[in-house]
Amino acid sequence: MRIVVALGGNALIERKDRPDADVERRHIRQAAAALAPLARDHQLIVCHGNGPQIGLLAMESEADQSLTEAYPLDALGAQTQGMIGYWITQELRNAGVTCPVVAVITQTLVDETDPGFASPSKFIGRTYTRSEADELAVRHGWQVRADGSSWRRVVASPRPLGIIEQDSILHLLHAGALVVCGGGGGSPVIRDPAGQLRGVEAVVDKDYTSARIALEVGADRLLLLTDVTAVMRDFGTPDAHAIDRINVDDLTELQLPAGSMGPKVAAAAWFTTATGHPSAIGALTEAADVLDGNTGTTITSGTTPPEAAATTSGASAATTPPGPLIAKGAML
Repeated sequence: MRIVVALGGNALIERKDRPDADVERRHIRQAAAALAPLARDHQLIVCHGNGPQIGLLAMESEADQSLTEAYPLDALGAQTQGMIGYWITQELRNAGVTCPVVAVITQTLVDETDPGFASPSKFIGRTYTRSEADELAVRHGWQVRADGSSWRRVVASPRPLGIIEQDSILHLLHAGALVVCGGGGGSPVIRDPAGQLRGVEAVVDKDYTSARIALEVGADRLLLLTDVTAVMRDFGTPDAHAIDRINVDDLTELQLPAGSMGPKVAAAAWFTTATGHPSAIGALTEAADVLDGNTGTTITSGTTPPEAAATTSGASAATTPPGPLIAKGAML
């Protein structure tokens, strides 16, 4: 099968960790060990988050007094794609992957009128107390929001309309390569009236970009791997329990955190609804079992849409992704 695997940024560096290079390398080594068995039997396209990493670079850039102004988020996103892509490709080879392994710096096309620019929602960087976050918001002009019991910076997160490097990714896949792409959702770009590409100040959600890539390369599965074992029903209540399997039609009943699980479920539902193929969400360390449905949450389609059988790269199913799937009363 052709499988798109999306690795959560918080799975590559956990919230409790210091953002040191050796810590990230250790987590990426563990991720590679979990993915290597899949790569022996399937063709993988690996996407990854960058929330903690781009937040660190943004903080460093804001604090650098030698700069006239801080580096823009699209450029910082490209930096994280290079760094994390380098580590992932190296550790996959070290884990025994024998096919060509290539990282592609990815540009993601967005609409400059996307409502995400007016309502920042994408968490980046480390967590803070409420008072720390408020102080940093005043100092740097940030917008901040609660993320569970902590506070984090939020930035604009427009939805992905297309992947500029789509043809290059397909050529690599046809050549038998394992492709690392769409890192951090890809660096967001727009086309100006003259058709020229220009980066914009935002971070595209990695899960939506992964679903977009999965649709455009004709993937058979979408795996969203993170630092939690499954999607939870009645999240945040004493009745919370893991969901092992759910139909896309039943997802609206769930109450999900907007900044983490909400986009994952929405991206999975988008892919499954468009293609009829299952998607799954689960722990990175249990990748093989998540694929097999032995753990994690598998999302299925009740009926296969007519276009699904013909879905290949650039298929009509790859329409604009939905907003985060968050039920009324969910944690925000």
